[in-house]
Amino acid sequence: MKKILLGGLAVFAAIVLVFVIAVAMQPSEFRIERSTTMAAAPAEIFPHVNDFHNWDAWSPWIKLDPEAKATFEGPTEGKDAVFRWSGNDDIGEGIMTIVESKPDERIRIRLDFVRPMAGTSDAEFTFVPAGETTKVTWAMMGKNDFIGRAVCMFMNMDKMLGEKFDEGLASMKKAVESSPVNHADGEAQTPTKGDPS
Repeated sequence: MKKILLGGLAVFAAIVLVFVIAVAMQPSEFRIERSTTMAAAPAEIFPHVNDFHNWDAWSPWIKLDPEAKATFEGPTEGKDAVFRWSGNDDIGEGIMTIVESKPDERIRIRLDFVRPMAGTSDAEFTFVPAGETTKVTWAMMGKNDFIGRAVCMFMNMDKMLGEKFDEGLASMKKAVESSPVNHADGEAQTPTKGDPS
């Protein structure tokens, strides 16, 4: 009986070792990126991202929990603007902080997740003009700890988050292209929170 028990423990240890090695071989960093083209100038698109109050119009996570608690801190827009959220299991809880805001070119955001799993990642939006259109790219990158690597073995995070990025960019495109533009000075009117456009 003791021999059988020891044999079972040896097999279990071997399985655990193989799993740990497999996890350790997973990438230590990740990057998820999606892009779309919008029929608008960068200046017309930039405010939709640079002001967290405007994310209601296009964020794919808003739809997952309309009752989520949201608070804003710091400047209304741009660098150091902060957005805190707390919602159901689908969106969890965390903090977004704009760490770089280069008008009409790039916005970088630090994401500090509290739940369902604590961690920090970075997000970036870039706006590249192409004639009368703009290529908008939404990317998220960060480091994978052991748990993150283990999760990636069983879940395709690029597919899961990538689909949300595609959904969000499509909603942003709709909001941007339906937003009124002040043709007198060529500048887009900044949308307001809750604006159905």
